[in-house]
Amino acid sequence: MRVVKQIAVRAVRFVNYLGSGLAIRLVKWTGKSPQAIHPKHLIDQKPEWLKYFHQKDEVLDIGCDNGQRDFKLAPFVRKITALDYQKEHVDQAQEWQKKHGSQNIDFLVLSAENKLPFSNNQFDKILFLDVLEHLNNRQQIMKECFRTLKPGGLMVLAVPNSQTSWKKFQKSAGLNYYSDPNHKIEYTEEEIIREHQKSGFKIKEIKPIVYDFPLAGLIDLVGGISLSLYKKLWQWKYKRVNENPSASIGFMVVSEK
Repeated sequence: MRVVKQIAVRAVRFVNYLGSGLAIRLVKWTGKSPQAIHPKHLIDQKPEWLKYFHQKDEVLDIGCDNGQRDFKLAPFVRKITALDYQKEHVDQAQEWQKKHGSQNIDFLVLSAENKLPFSNNQFDKILFLDVLEHLNNRQQIMKECFRTLKPGGLMVLAVPNSQTSWKKFQKSAGLNYYSDPNHKIEYTEEEIIREHQKSGFKIKEIKPIVYDFPLAGLIDLVGGISLSLYKKLWQWKYKRVNENPSASIGFMVVSEK
């Protein structure tokens, strides 16, 4: 039985790998973007985390990737300092910035594994999405976030949920069930609460993100072809997770210093 499960899981993973990879290329080939980026960056839907940011805010974005979320955030805040450890990602972000503006963003090549070169109490808000699970020294960066955040400031963090039905199925097959092979950890809700508390943060809110659909790569592939249909499928995934929060692919945690 375990062998059958393993075959099924590997088949699904292969489909997702092909679908997501092709979707990124289709975005460029079909003229949706001059760069090969994930279709999720192109749908005109306000991110759930956007409501926590305001015009006066100076924001630190840790793990900015190619900067797409910062370009969505920039009109709503005063300044963004966005960092990523991969120079290629920062170069892409700066290239996009030259073409499209958003001059209130500073993109920096910096690793979140090291002490941050910023002052105590410097930032009003911190955006820290889908990065913590990739790091070895997680408590160091959490303490650095606490240090650089102003008293009363907010951090919006997202991490993967280790307890979805799909991940439990993969685990029962005796396979690595993490959503990314580069993840060092995935969290239960109780574990991510403790991670915050050890660093001094006070949890204000924990919310689901999106439904953990096993064939997510096929939805990505749709996005490479039709953004309007892709948006409808994303809305379906949001509806599903609101009906069943435990099926969320991860947790969005809003905490306060």
